[in-house]
Amino acid sequence: MKVTIVGAGAVGASCAEYIAIKDFASEVVLLDIKEGYAEGKAMDLMQTASLNGFDTKITGTTNDYSKTAGSDICVITSGIPRKPGMTREELIGINAGIVKTVASSLVQHSPDTILIVVSNPMDTMTYLAHKSIDLPKHRIIGMGGALDSARFKYRLAEALGAPISDVDGMVIGGHSDTGMVPLTRLATRNSVPVSEFIDADRLQQVLEDTKVGGATLTKLLGTSAWYAPGAAVSALVQAIACDQHKMFPCSALLEGEYGLNDICLGVPVILGRNGIESIVEIELDQKEKDHLQSSAAGVSAVNGLLDV
Repeated sequence: MKVTIVGAGAVGASCAEYIAIKDFASEVVLLDIKEGYAEGKAMDLMQTASLNGFDTKITGTTNDYSKTAGSDICVITSGIPRKPGMTREELIGINAGIVKTVASSLVQHSPDTILIVVSNPMDTMTYLAHKSIDLPKHRIIGMGGALDSARFKYRLAEALGAPISDVDGMVIGGHSDTGMVPLTRLATRNSVPVSEFIDADRLQQVLEDTKVGGATLTKLLGTSAWYAPGAAVSALVQAIACDQHKMFPCSALLEGEYGLNDICLGVPVILGRNGIESIVEIELDQKEKDHLQSSAAGVSAVNGLLDV
C-alpha cells in the first residue's frame, strides 16, 4: 500500500507520522515544492521508526511526481494556510490553481488512485478536483467532516465532563465557520442522547464552539491547526487502505442525495477499498434540513468563483 502526501508542512507531516505509526502502509511519499523540505521531513520521521516501532518507509521528494507513481491513495494538503481573521473562502484564488495542478499531476502518474482533498476551502477544492481530473466520483473525497466531527466530540465531552470515548456525534454540511451542521439532536453518550445530561443552552454553546473550532485554533496558533487535521486524514486513509467500511462524514459529490445536485458537501459515507462505497442518507428534521440547504447555498456561491 503506497500513500502520497502532497505538502510536507505541518498537516502533511502529521498525516505521514500518524499513518506510519499505525503501520498499515508499506510506503509513504512526501512531496513539496520547497527544495529539500520533504526530504528533510521524511528523514526526520524515519529516524523515529525504531523508537515508535513502525516499518513503513517514508521518502521525500522535491516536486518530482514520478516518485509518486503507483500510489493507491493520494492526499492533497498543499496550499496556503489560514492566518488569524482569514476565512477558508479567502484562500480560493491561490489554492485553486495549486490544487488543480497537483491533482492532475498525481493522476497522471497514479491513474487508479483515490484522492483525498484537504486544502481549503475544502468543499470547493474537492468540487474542483471532480471537474478538472478524470476519476470516478467515488475516488475523490474531501476530508473536512471527519475533522469537524472530532472537534464536535471534543466539545461534547468537555460539556459533559465525560471521557471522549463515551461520546458520539457527527457534523455534516460545509467545512466552514458558517456552513457546519453539528447534529446535536443525534449526539449521544453511550447511546443516551446528550440532551439527557446537558441543557439546551449548553448544547447550543457546544454547537457554536464547534463551528468556530478551526478559527479558534488559528487565532491561538497564528496559523491553521495540524495535529487533528493530520489525524483525521490518517483515519480516512486507514479506512480505505484496510477496507474497513467505516462511516465518516466526508465531502462527496452529491447527485440527488439530500435533495442536492452538482455540489460537494459533507455527508456520512462508508469508506472502503474503493473509496466512497456508499452515501448514507439519514433522516433529518426540518431545522437540520434548512441548515444543510443554507450550507449548500454558501458552498455553491464559493464554487461560482471557480474557473471550471
